[in-house]
Amino acid sequence: MALKEDLIARGLGYAYPYITGIEQTNLVWDVRKAGLGLIRNLPGDSQPVNLIEDCAVSPEDLPAYVRDIQKLLIEEGVHASYYAHAGAGELHIEPFVNLKTAAGKRTFRSILEKTSDLVLKYNGSLSGEHGDGRLRGEFIGKVLGEKVYKLLEEVKFIFDPQGVFNANKIVNTPPMDSHLRYDNDNNRTEIKTYFDFSKDESILRLAEKCSGSGDCRKTEITGGTMCPSFMATRDEKDTTRARANMLRQFLTNSTKKNRFDHEEIKEVMDLCLSCKGCKTECPSSVDVAKMKAEFLQHYYDEHGAGFRTKLIANFTQSQKLGSWVAPLYNFVVKNDFLSGMVKKTVGFAPKRSLPTVNGTTLTQWVKKQAVVSDAKRRVYLFSDEFTEYNDAEIGITAYKLLTALGYEVVIPKHVQSGRTYLSKGFVKEAKKIANQNIHFLKGLITDDTPLLGVEPSGIITFRDEYLSLVDDDLRVDAQKVAKNALMIDEFLLTEMKAGRIHPEQFTGTTKKIKLHGHCYQKAFHLVTVTEQVLSFPTNFSVEIIPSGCCGMAGSFGYEAEHYDVSMKVAELVLLPTIRKTSSDTLIAAAGTSCRHQIKDGVGRKSYHPVEILYDALLK
Repeated sequence: MALKEDLIARGLGYAYPYITGIEQTNLVWDVRKAGLGLIRNLPGDSQPVNLIEDCAVSPEDLPAYVRDIQKLLIEEGVHASYYAHAGAGELHIEPFVNLKTAAGKRTFRSILEKTSDLVLKYNGSLSGEHGDGRLRGEFIGKVLGEKVYKLLEEVKFIFDPQGVFNANKIVNTPPMDSHLRYDNDNNRTEIKTYFDFSKDESILRLAEKCSGSGDCRKTEITGGTMCPSFMATRDEKDTTRARANMLRQFLTNSTKKNRFDHEEIKEVMDLCLSCKGCKTECPSSVDVAKMKAEFLQHYYDEHGAGFRTKLIANFTQSQKLGSWVAPLYNFVVKNDFLSGMVKKTVGFAPKRSLPTVNGTTLTQWVKKQAVVSDAKRRVYLFSDEFTEYNDAEIGITAYKLLTALGYEVVIPKHVQSGRTYLSKGFVKEAKKIANQNIHFLKGLITDDTPLLGVEPSGIITFRDEYLSLVDDDLRVDAQKVAKNALMIDEFLLTEMKAGRIHPEQFTGTTKKIKLHGHCYQKAFHLVTVTEQVLSFPTNFSVEIIPSGCCGMAGSFGYEAEHYDVSMKVAELVLLPTIRKTSSDTLIAAAGTSCRHQIKDGVGRKSYHPVEILYDALLK
């Protein structure tokens, strides 16, 4: 408080919030972390460039240095962003420059050249944190002096006389404005896409948002979801950054009519689990999962799709057929010999168990139930393709829970979510499904009558891909549906907070729960929602497992060539944690694939949150 009073007395600052509590203070730091990404999401080709952001001077000289920089930038006709490290004399200043034009490149060089003079003036450093490399290497001799620069050359020669280790960095660097990514006045023809990328200006512009910061090089120790394949392989090509840069390279420079038709793109996309972690954890929100689906559709346009790929995409049809002969289907997938033949033929991993089907689908079961006449309100339940055929018992439990709590539950007319098509890159088919569902649901789904889902990937598709898939005339309707397409956990929490659901309706028995969040829940910040819902009954305690992706990612973990990576991902945090968890602690997981991975990995049953809540309900 003394600091606040002092700032006000000196007339410094414009807002003085006082934040306490780890949850709230973490949000403050998240704003700081999000700064760079927000800056790089500004529209247009003039973007903040890494150029003079690492120059540092004594903190006492920083105000004068910044005034000189601002004067320089005004002369160059550009503006800049300012953030971070002012207390250390290293305010990150990033000029906005269009490096796709010859004029922009001239400005790029001029700013650094003039700034190096200012660094000399204030006896500062070209780099206080990030290093010089090839960008500022040309000016190292100028700032350090030729005598020191000669010493650097001698040291380099002693350890690397042939000049083969990281050549032309620090010493003997080429001019800083050579070897840049874009040709002068690079005019690129429009790239036609199936998704609408207008919000990001284009798919290429979305790829270009990658700043190269390397936030995607996370590990299980640092936490987070992005990027699960890199966490397992530690290979740069498996990062969000590598995938974005590969797309940027070919979409910019390819001479093919179909610029997506490159094996190099296919290779870097191969281990992308489409977890959506990059959508929110990447500072620039580079949604690689969406770009991967777009790439695959264009690749299929050129080469077609394989049998297994089509089989997975058409999962709903096979499960529908299987439900008609459920006993026979389940006998085949449970029998070691017969299921082994199926897996070998299709290309699934031998150690994977295949999903079974229900003889009675969720929709069929609900039709037999009596209408609730004295309900608080009506809600619509989305029976996604997984809940309809494979996990009908979970959908039934969700129905029972909602009706027991006093809600009328109706399954509206709709088709599958399209998630299986999107996961395998059949965007054209997914687009048809999106249009159908919005046509069926428009006007029906409102604030008062929301659409609830139990499978995260199914219901969240309405809030994510549908918004850039549907036809223009359905766009507004899609936005209205998306606003009210909720995980059942979200709806329950809202009702609990409104006082329409009470703790007294649940058992007071003590229960411990460990919660693994589905990747889509994490991408849309919904894991804490589930935590709060499961913590609602008195004496229920919930601990979130600090895991990233479970490694299954829909069909990814089934595919023979991806099985090892899938298990490596699961073994980073999730499976070891569950092995160490006592048997009297329940394991909760909303995602079908997550529960399947837990069952295959440790042989332990995990529960959907609605199953735990319904079991705790005082009936």
